[in-house]
Amino acid sequence: QVQLVESGGGLVQAGGSLRLSCAASGRTFSSYSMGWFRQEPGKQRVVVATINRSGGSTAYAASVKGRFTIFRDDAKNTVYLEMNSLKPEDTAVYYCAAGSGTGSIIRYDYWGQGTQVTVSS
Repeated sequence: QVQLVESGGGLVQAGGSLRLSCAASGRTFSSYSMGWFRQEPGKQRVVVATINRSGGSTAYAASVKGRFTIFRDDAKNTVYLEMNSLKPEDTAVYYCAAGSGTGSIIRYDYWGQGTQVTVSS
């Protein structure tokens, strides 16, 4: 079992930056791939960025590539999402998730409660 708690969301102007954090409980954090997802009202939850167990491999949605960075600190059981050059269309509830699997097939079994990010124009 892994419990995830996100923080760092808020209101920011377009062009600004935010850093989201996701703190995980348990001693097996390093055994999980981690991901950040977001969901706008009335829309499906979509993947934003993922990072593998070692932290050596990351992937990003096309809409955020070059602006967002995912990284992890296993000593702190925390995964981060650094968001720069924010746009109003980045407004959503952001969720972190922990998953397991092989290669690019990851099943995310554990989810945080979400944190709201609002970008004003």
